[in-house]
Amino acid sequence: MSHHQAVAPKPADDPAFTMPALLSGMSLPLCIGGLIALVGGAFLGTTSLGGKFGMSAYLTAYMYAFTIALGSLFFVLIQHLARAGWSVVVRRVAELMMVMLLPLALMFLPIAFSVWNGSLYSWTDPGYQAEHGVPAAVWAEKIRWLNPQWFTFRALLYFGIWCATAWWYYSKSQRQDETGEVTLTESMQARSGPAVILFSFCTAFAAFDWVMSLAPMWFSTMFGVYIFTGSILSAHCAIALLSFVLQKQGAIRDEVTIEHYHDLGKLIFGFICFWGYIAFSQYMLIWYANIPEETHWFAGRYPGFSDTFGPIAIALMVLHWGLPFLGIMSRHVRRRPWAVAAWSLYILVMHFVDLYWAIMPEANLGAGGVVGVISSLLCVIGMVALMLGLVIVVGSGTRLIPVRDPRLGESLAFENI
Repeated sequence: MSHHQAVAPKPADDPAFTMPALLSGMSLPLCIGGLIALVGGAFLGTTSLGGKFGMSAYLTAYMYAFTIALGSLFFVLIQHLARAGWSVVVRRVAELMMVMLLPLALMFLPIAFSVWNGSLYSWTDPGYQAEHGVPAAVWAEKIRWLNPQWFTFRALLYFGIWCATAWWYYSKSQRQDETGEVTLTESMQARSGPAVILFSFCTAFAAFDWVMSLAPMWFSTMFGVYIFTGSILSAHCAIALLSFVLQKQGAIRDEVTIEHYHDLGKLIFGFICFWGYIAFSQYMLIWYANIPEETHWFAGRYPGFSDTFGPIAIALMVLHWGLPFLGIMSRHVRRRPWAVAAWSLYILVMHFVDLYWAIMPEANLGAGGVVGVISSLLCVIGMVALMLGLVIVVGSGTRLIPVRDPRLGESLAFENI
């Protein structure tokens, strides 16, 4: 076992805890450029391929940014729940990403409007029941849950809980930077259990509402866990990648060590396995039962049924699970920060492909040709750039680690066995 030299704590106002100047200078271009690309991508998809395609491309990009922010919130909650010490030096990076839930609540408005104008979800189409031969009694039960008023109320409820939780934890962490009160950590720990329970319910039902209901007669009780798993996996990757970028620019160089990358790598590896397990389990149970209202979702996404999305399904098996499973399994890889960062970037790309595969078949136009692919890519690149710009803006006004957390010393001295 290698012996890790504990890092001496620095003063709270040390320059190493501030956002690097190069990154701070990029915030405005990222925000403006990202917004232009996002609007341009959605506009291109809408004008060229119809409102449903444009909104589907927007929803895919939205869910990509949203799942990373949501996973970051869960990371913060679970660290407090477990009273973890190792993660303190990377927790602020997660906190910066979780507060993106606030601007993302505003950016949900186009999706909410699409429910009222019928441009995205097929259950808003008055002719859907007759066209698909759905029995009236079944459809009556379905629209008790899927209607614009109830859908909007639930979205407000979900965001109310997520945003209040994220802001409460962020503000308490900020206050502790100034005061060093141990009672703040105790209060965050005490509320983490109920917060995780509320988080779990909101996440599962939001996955049902926003993604699963794109195919209104399809259902899977595992779908909420599927979205949740992608959220946590992508959040761990984003934390590792952003920490690496900050270190390359001179910030938190001594505080985030090989030991922390090693642990993040272990979590990434664990959630790669969990993602593969949930994805396979959902497919296996539906294949085995062979019930028509369950199988039709996979029929539009698997080889032999879809020429567009079938190959993507194979790619996800090999490239989202198989390759990173082998790539980040080794301890030697996980103890090389650049390798953890590289695999994190790769998995984040595959996370988008996963969401694209889940959402875009319901646009009923395949990939939409070259224009459709450009539209989808513009939307996600724009969304990522905008969110990254906002993370830098928020990060520029705070310290990059919780400088007076009572477990900071434990985190600085952390060593893997």
